Amino acid sequence: MNNQFAEHITKEDMRALPLLAFEGEIHVLDTEEDCVKAVNELRKFDVLGFDTEKKPTFNKGEYNHTAMVQLSTMDDAYLFRLNNMGYPASLFDFMSDSSILKLGISIDDDLKDLNRARKFKPKNFTDLNDVVRELGVKHMGVKKLAAVFLESRISKNQQVSNWEAEILSPQQQKYAATDAWICLAIYQKLKNQGYLKA
Repeated sequence: MNNQFAEHITKEDMRALPLLAFEGEIHVLDTEEDCVKAVNELRKFDVLGFDTEKKPTFNKGEYNHTAMVQLSTMDDAYLFRLNNMGYPASLFDFMSDSSILKLGISIDDDLKDLNRARKFKPKNFTDLNDVVRELGVKHMGVKKLAAVFLESRISKNQQVSNWEAEILSPQQQKYAATDAWICLAIYQKLKNQGYLKA
């Protein structure tokens, strides 16, 4: 099969692409009760986008636990604020469920950090970097994969904002939702074009 996508893309090419962001409904979850309800909704889906955020560190030796887990369908993004709700069993049991595919990009450190906070066995997580490597794509990371497969760019302006803030700004919410959703969007594009097994 001939690839219909670019194996390489320059920063200049990326800057010329249209901006893309999640446009569905964003659910910000602060309590264990919220978490249980959201997980029950997410169990209706076979495949989800996944990402995490943590408060940035600026000094050597500092460490911050994961502040938030994001899980997204194509239409709804769920932002689990761990810094407010702790590490609920319902969410960690969900992430150990092998029946639901969870897609992320560069997720090794995300899963290690979550395991550091609460021991669990992540199951059925797939890193899209590994998937596209097999297709001959040289670039890795969410920005480049969005550019190559969706011919769009995503904003990373909120990346080093305070993810433990009392209230997340609309910009933070949109950024966090987009980072999880984009993984699912890339996967669907690959699947629709026949690059993945059904």
